[in-house]
Amino acid sequence: MEHREPYSDNHELDLPAKVEALLFVADEPVSIQQLALGLQADQRDVEAALEQLEQHCRKRGLRLQRKDRLIQLVTAPEAADDVRRFLGLDLQTKLSAAALETLALVAYRQPITRPEIEAVRGVSCDSVLRTLVSRGLVTVQGRLSQVGRPMLYGTTFEFLQHFGLTNLGELPTLEELEPSEEAGEPHVP
Repeated sequence: MEHREPYSDNHELDLPAKVEALLFVADEPVSIQQLALGLQADQRDVEAALEQLEQHCRKRGLRLQRKDRLIQLVTAPEAADDVRRFLGLDLQTKLSAAALETLALVAYRQPITRPEIEAVRGVSCDSVLRTLVSRGLVTVQGRLSQVGRPMLYGTTFEFLQHFGLTNLGELPTLEELEPSEEAGEPHVP
């Protein structure tokens, strides 16, 4: 009897499929350089493959999420309720108004220091920042090169996932968030 490799139908996957496979098994966001090294491919070819994969994913339950120079494969935001229900995740976990306000400052002005956040908010934000860091929405990205070396805060991949964004460029502009004159409420597209 002839021995056959399981699941082998003797055809080579194209580069976008190979990139997808690596992103699927990666336990954290990866860079294009890491993908290129792993695939023994040129970084430009990997970037082109990522663009193809991104187009293909628009019709599926997965998305490519980018932050800075890192990429991650995530579930589509449109499937969030189904995924939460399937995994039995707590749907009642909400952020306080102070946490949302602080998170907005970090998202729009990152990297930002605690004193800068407090100057805008007018109140101490130690506990709010600790909460946001513990929930994985904010991270320390480094320290400012000045007296006291204050920590610099920025958003995380979990922040993007929590709000259904594929990258920070999808945040609404501040003009879009201006209150409308009729309703007195922010207009969010």
